[in-house]
Amino acid sequence: MANDASVVSDTLSPAVSKGSLADLFTPPADSTLWRKNFLLGAATASYQIEGAVNEGGRLPSIWDTFSATPGKVLAGDTGAVACDHYHRWEADVEMLVSLGLEGYRLSIAWPRVMDAAGVPNRKGLDFYKRLLNRLKEKGITTFATLYHWDLPQHLEDRGGWLNRETAYRFADYADLMSRELAGTVDAWATLNEPWCSAYLGYGNGHHAPGLADHRFATQAMHHLLLAHGLAVPVLRANDPASQKGIVANIGRGTPNSDSAADQRAAHLFEVQHNAWILDPLLKGSYPQDLFELWPGTEPLVLDGDMQTISAPLDFLGINYYFRTNVASDGAHGFRDVPLEGVERTQMGWEVYPDGLRDLLTGFKKTYHNLPPIYITENGMASDDQVTDGHVEDTQRISFLKRHLAAVDQAIKAGVDIRGYFLWSLMDNFEWAFGYERRFGVVHVDYSTQKRTIKRSAEWVAKFLKERKARA
Repeated sequence: MANDASVVSDTLSPAVSKGSLADLFTPPADSTLWRKNFLLGAATASYQIEGAVNEGGRLPSIWDTFSATPGKVLAGDTGAVACDHYHRWEADVEMLVSLGLEGYRLSIAWPRVMDAAGVPNRKGLDFYKRLLNRLKEKGITTFATLYHWDLPQHLEDRGGWLNRETAYRFADYADLMSRELAGTVDAWATLNEPWCSAYLGYGNGHHAPGLADHRFATQAMHHLLLAHGLAVPVLRANDPASQKGIVANIGRGTPNSDSAADQRAAHLFEVQHNAWILDPLLKGSYPQDLFELWPGTEPLVLDGDMQTISAPLDFLGINYYFRTNVASDGAHGFRDVPLEGVERTQMGWEVYPDGLRDLLTGFKKTYHNLPPIYITENGMASDDQVTDGHVEDTQRISFLKRHLAAVDQAIKAGVDIRGYFLWSLMDNFEWAFGYERRFGVVHVDYSTQKRTIKRSAEWVAKFLKERKARA
């Protein structure tokens, strides 16, 4: 339903309208980002924005369980209401359109669309059909992620991603969604950030379901990637016109010194954060260095699994946020050594745009079958406040400009990058950090659900308007 508090004015603030484009956001004239076929959009995820966790036949997810467990989420926050997008989606789409954003990356809540027996939930399916059809009517390119961490709790009760059967249930879910939503989705991503699901969920317990064992992490990762591999041919059969891919978060690790031990530590950091996911997808094998880092954690891999996992991709989604400076831990691994005097975000993450460029160009050299890339998440959290009806998020504007410059540099170095999605369209439930950390280019007042366009969104909108005028 429409929400008057979230309607966005078509006019930009005077501070943006009269400002110098080159000063704050707009790329230089020779930037590849001016090309009209470079997609610029924004991203969200179901549990982080939808709310309505008990409406329309939705079942509980592992994040409902985890966030309701005392001590797991900052301030005891949950996604029960979040941004109330389930009820306010029409106004949120209008907000997206008013900013001129060309693409929207959303995720589908598995617990909302089918029951424990696999029977389709028509109310949940109809929600996504209405949303996706409206986006298509508005000319928005749609990227739909099937799994952004909200595993149905009934599957976790049977072992979750430690149970191989979950991979097959995921393929059933992908089959249902691609049959029901065929023609409304431009690009399907099977999984979002399997590293987070496997490591944070099963390796160190920071995320749902809260288990902490490296053996669990490697086995969960294998079943996640198997689920991806099983889903891809199903998606191809049911919705052949769409692109099919997966989204990986990547981390830049730099050595604390020139010593061989610290150099090795940085290498192992990137093996654990990047090669653990990308090698199976693009090489058909796990990096053996991972098991030097975590001895005795090799997952159970059955015949044919790696061939299934390494099926060709139409695109690879890349999420990037920060770099980590590391040193040898004196044994088989690495330890973080935070640098002093560097710029950081509200999350405490270092702002390091060069890391994105370096990783992308490095992947091109390492993986000769590297598919076309979309930057599916990039952004920063800040403690944003509304003052006189405005949010002056100057650090975010600078962050976005510098990271888009890094993307431009990677494109000029030969990396095939076709688009960039801001994280996030609006402030939302930031997982274990609850509602304290604000990543949106739109501010959300959680007590009233009022949306306020931040300066960063105004500058992005102005750039897109100028690019459109040049086309």
